[in-house]
Amino acid sequence: MNSKALNLALPLGLSACVLGYMSVFYVNQHEKAILFRLGEMVSTDYKPGLHFKTPIINNVSTFDARVLTLDTKSERFLTSEKKNVIVDSFVKWRIGDVGLFYTTVGGDEYQANLRLEQIMKDAMRSEFGLRTIKQLISEDRTELRQTLLTKLEPLAQKFGIELIDIRIKRIDLPQEVSSSVYQRMRAERERVAREFRSQGAETAEQISAAADKQKQVILANAQHDAENIRGRGDAQSAEIYAKSFGKNAEFFAFYRSLQAYQTAFANTQDTLVLKPDSEFFKYFNNEK
Repeated sequence: MNSKALNLALPLGLSACVLGYMSVFYVNQHEKAILFRLGEMVSTDYKPGLHFKTPIINNVSTFDARVLTLDTKSERFLTSEKKNVIVDSFVKWRIGDVGLFYTTVGGDEYQANLRLEQIMKDAMRSEFGLRTIKQLISEDRTELRQTLLTKLEPLAQKFGIELIDIRIKRIDLPQEVSSSVYQRMRAERERVAREFRSQGAETAEQISAAADKQKQVILANAQHDAENIRGRGDAQSAEIYAKSFGKNAEFFAFYRSLQAYQTAFANTQDTLVLKPDSEFFKYFNNEK
C-alpha cells in the first residue's frame, strides 16, 4: 500500500471509529435513560446495557434511578386541639416514570424535592389536624405513615416519582407548650401515685387486720390447749396423790408435812408465830 492510500485510509478509519462511538450509548444498572431526536423525546424504556442511536440526530440523557432521600426541614403543624407541634420527617423516593419525571420537573432532582416536600407538608398538615397531641406522641405511627403513603403516592406519580417510605423522625412541642403539657402530665402522674398509695394503705390495713385476727385465734387455741393439758395434768396428779394416800396414809401425811416445812423455812428472814404443840409441828414433837 502506497503512502497516498495510507493517508486516505487513516482518516476514514478514524472517522468510522468516531461514528461508531457516537452510534452507541451505555445505561448503567443504577440509571434510567431518555433518547431524544432533535430535542424531541423518543424513547424511555431502556434496560441496563449497550444500546444504539443515530449520531447527531439522537442524543441521550441519563438520570439516577437509585433511592433518594428528601430530609425535610422542621415544620410546625396544628393538632386538632389547635396546639403547635414541631415535626421532623424524611421521604425515600426514586424515579418511577423517567419520561414523566423529565416533562414535569425537567429531570431536576432539586425541583422534584421541592414539589415532593410541598405535597408532603400539605398531607401532613391535614392528618395532624385530625389528631391530638396525645395520639401523635403515644400511639403507633404505623397508621399515620400508611395514611400519608396512601395520600401521597398518586400525587407523586404525577411527577414520575415512586414513593418508597415516609418516616416521622421526631415530634416536639414548642417551648411555650412543653411547660404546660409537662405540668399536666406531672399532675396526672401525681394523681395516679396518690391513688396507688391509697390502695396500698387499704391493702396494708386489711392484711394487718387479718394478721391480728389470726394472732388472736392462735392465742385462743393455744390457751385452750394449755388449759386442757393443765387440767389433764392436775387430774393425773390428783389421781397419783390419791393412789399414794390410799397405799400409806401416814407416809403421805409425813411427806406433805416435809414439803410444808421446806416451803415455810425457805426464807430465813420470815417469822412464824405458832404454838409448839400445834398441828404444824406434829412430826417434830412425835416421840415415836
